[in-house]
Amino acid sequence: QVQLVESGGGLVQPGGSLRLSCVASGSIFSINAMGWYRQAPGKERELVAGITSGGSTNYADSVKGRFTISRDNAKNTLYLQMNSLKPEDTAVYYCNADLFRRGLYYAMNYWGKGTLVTVSS
Repeated sequence: QVQLVESGGGLVQPGGSLRLSCVASGSIFSINAMGWYRQAPGKERELVAGITSGGSTNYADSVKGRFTISRDNAKNTLYLQMNSLKPEDTAVYYCNADLFRRGLYYAMNYWGKGTLVTVSS
């Protein structure tokens, strides 16, 4: 089995910061790309930031300059540093990973259950 578990969400005031973490565990051989997605009430899930196994990154225009995605391959952990938070950043944030399970020759995609980020005064 493979699991992705997010942590670090919570309530923060506008202009504040949070750091999200996602730990991948289970029968994993290697992890390819990973990403953070978010979904606000009444809206579709959107990509916030992605990172390849080699460290190349991409960001949604709405978070460029404020968020930083990173990963620790040795720990199978993904991070999202969120600075200068705005009320419109309020959403459930989901971790996503494309990976190879042990013994398989094809990649699979997994989602975490999400962590809630609320930006409000």
